[in-house]
Amino acid sequence: MPDLEGKVAIVTGAGRYNGIGRHIALALARDGADVVITGSGRSPDTYPDEEKEMGWRDIDSVAGEIRELGRRALPLVTDMLSAGDAKRLADETKRELGRVDILVNNAASSRGADRAPILQIPDDEWRRVIDINLTGTFLITKAVGNAIVAGGEGGRIINIGSIAGQEGMPTFGAYAVTKAGMILFTQVLAVELATHKINVNCVCPGLIGTHRMTDVTRPGPIRDAVMPTIPLGREGAPEEVAAVVAFLAGPGGAYIHGQTINVDGGRVMR
Repeated sequence: MPDLEGKVAIVTGAGRYNGIGRHIALALARDGADVVITGSGRSPDTYPDEEKEMGWRDIDSVAGEIRELGRRALPLVTDMLSAGDAKRLADETKRELGRVDILVNNAASSRGADRAPILQIPDDEWRRVIDINLTGTFLITKAVGNAIVAGGEGGRIINIGSIAGQEGMPTFGAYAVTKAGMILFTQVLAVELATHKINVNCVCPGLIGTHRMTDVTRPGPIRDAVMPTIPLGREGAPEEVAAVVAFLAGPGGAYIHGQTINVDGGRVMR
């Protein structure tokens, strides 16, 4: 029987075709879980060309892929900054799929004017990144975490951080601060939820070949400067991050708790 047979997972921010969230959702489904995928309801006008050309439909397309794997899927547009939407996410998951066992906090702010030296970051951009990455994650975790606790059977919460939250990277200030906060958020949750048999861990990707990172992964001077800092000499694939998350969600991760696990080709070593 698949490792996650009978389990229900929620993966936030899982609508992009070449995103980490989609690959996490698919990995959990392949391991037997039914999956709820959330997205922000982004306009098709903002889709990258690749998605437009293939007729991509964001979380609805991901839900279709999960159903093709023989699992149930529930796509839900969710405003991460709304406590009401967070509660609706938990309630609809239990109503439609019967339970909730796994939460993957993958959704994060898009890259924007925040990628600047700290003294030059616009105030509203600082607040946007902090709100989405930390406050939004808190609201989702509070609502879904309480649903997992109420189920009484334990579960898993896996937060997606970044190696940017572990070292001082110029022009990453707002984003890096939130990802450092995600690591400590994970540790506090791990202590508080241990008695409820809920394992909490943080996975920190390095340079992963997603649409967000094409400015780094495409051939050119930026890639040439970054690659020597990665001992394995290449960018990672979203599937490689997803495999670690699926392992943590399954029986093999039962004694891994409160940890920060880097998936970065050796870029950061602790």
